Amino acid sequence: MDVVVAGGHGQIGLRLLRLLADRGDRARGIVRNPAHVPDLEQAGAQAVVFDMEAEEDFSSAVEGADAVVFAAGAGPGSGVERKQTVDLGAAVKLMEAGVKRYVMVSAINADRPENAPEEMRPYYDAKAEADRRLQESGLDYTIVRPGLLTNDEGTGLVEAGPEVQRAEIPRDDVAAVLAEVLAADNTIGRAFNLVAGETPVDQAVRAL
Repeated sequence: MDVVVAGGHGQIGLRLLRLLADRGDRARGIVRNPAHVPDLEQAGAQAVVFDMEAEEDFSSAVEGADAVVFAAGAGPGSGVERKQTVDLGAAVKLMEAGVKRYVMVSAINADRPENAPEEMRPYYDAKAEADRRLQESGLDYTIVRPGLLTNDEGTGLVEAGPEVQRAEIPRDDVAAVLAEVLAADNTIGRAFNLVAGETPVDQAVRAL
């Protein structure tokens, strides 16, 4: 499979690219900063240097891809404007790039942004709108909504489902679920929460 990951140098994106490359997929990651290229190459991935905020047409960045994963984000400390241009704007432009299979890294409770703390509302509003646009896009989508992300070592054990409650999950395990989802047609048209649990990743994804 040929997969392009938007946010290829992010903490989840880089982990996912490594997993994809290790299993023999063509793994490509979109990065804005050319200085990040060696990190992707070390992970076994190809870097696509492309500014997702500045560019409107993403088709050249994803040409030939079987699937795309949106794992980009403006990040903590960014203002309201960048939440709109990255978490929402870039996600929508990727939807318009011509790749049918689209996996979104969202956030747990993004379907209920009104319940978010006031300081987090711009982020949750952007994620909620991006998810809504994807659900209405006609693409073969999957929306993965992880809980509180940690850098703990992954266990390979998760809990996944639309009613799963907020809890922590290692980024390693989020990446593992994303890799599994890409090959699981039963997840098309689904949105689900994801936290640490007791079910092996492959079984949790198959049971969705």
